[in-house]
Amino acid sequence: MTQFSFSLSATDGTARTGVISTPRGEIRTPAFMPVGTAATVKAMMPESVRATGADILLGNTYHLMLRPTAERIARLGGLHKFMNWERPILTDSGGFQVMSLASLRKLTEEGVTFSSHIDGSKHHLTPERSMEIQKLLGSDIVMAFDECPALPATDAEVAKSMRLSMRWAQRSRDAFGDRPGHALFGIMQGGVTRELREESAEALKQIGFDGYAVGGLAVGEGQEAMFSVLDYAPGFLPEDKPRYLMGVGKPDDIVGAVERGIDMMDCVLPSRSGRTGQAWTRRGQINIKNARHQDDPRPLDEACTCPACRNYSRAYLHHVFRSQEMISGMLLTWHNLHYYQELMQGLRDAIAAGTLSAFVAQFHAQRAEGDIDPL
Repeated sequence: MTQFSFSLSATDGTARTGVISTPRGEIRTPAFMPVGTAATVKAMMPESVRATGADILLGNTYHLMLRPTAERIARLGGLHKFMNWERPILTDSGGFQVMSLASLRKLTEEGVTFSSHIDGSKHHLTPERSMEIQKLLGSDIVMAFDECPALPATDAEVAKSMRLSMRWAQRSRDAFGDRPGHALFGIMQGGVTRELREESAEALKQIGFDGYAVGGLAVGEGQEAMFSVLDYAPGFLPEDKPRYLMGVGKPDDIVGAVERGIDMMDCVLPSRSGRTGQAWTRRGQINIKNARHQDDPRPLDEACTCPACRNYSRAYLHHVFRSQEMISGMLLTWHNLHYYQELMQGLRDAIAAGTLSAFVAQFHAQRAEGDIDPL
């Protein structure tokens, strides 16, 4: 059986391109992972997600443990079979959603007790239970359970939270055990403080993981602060392991993160934007609900080869969004995911060719031009 491994094929500055190998297939890096929150990428069929170029999906431990439950998914053959996606799946640990969605949250050294945002039922999530849930799901890449402090927070609060997460990281490692073909990633915390980030990275390296995530960013601190952390944080992590920036992001966030040495990212933005009438293109964001599109026969992006751009006009997309037709979210989400994966392929090719600086300059120049003028 193929084991989990990571190999770098080229670098350009601090940017990297390579391949993560898993028993369920290869993941080309830098990689963007569409988010399948409740065992589905909203408005998309699995084969359509794959057609955009996605090598891996992300599933949410918190949502799946509540509904339909990890135990039910396991009885039905595991998450891959359940959602008809045979390629790799990464599952988050549930820590972020417990912070952002759950109510009546009570934190102790043992774990977190909280009430479901769905029906108010009580639940207790610990590092051991998070590992059990992700094993039941059959995740290829499992995330260590961490604590995500709500911002703003003082340095003392961030430090206390980070050190708790490092103790939980050790417990996650112990509970994960030896699972050939599956990987466990640790999560660096520490807010925007360099010393705390370095302390967290050292603790994780001593424990030993198959990959390492940069957590606690993209939570409202702003792009400038995020990039300032990414200027040094990836360098604290092992060069021969994948580096995953959690919850990012907008296209310019992704480009900046890749420039700084990040290998994997995920975000709900492409699908959420698609459902709300927003399209991402080479020239920035388009709001299809605007009246200027109602008589426009052109596609969202003349250079795009997705089904929405090949087969439909802006006028049609404007009409079906205004009419609240389901096909609106389907087409715009497909376009957005296609654009994101096309961007990742462009980044991979540029790093391999040693032309990343030129690629990034063109990326920003096109966005600065803005959307093409209306007819």
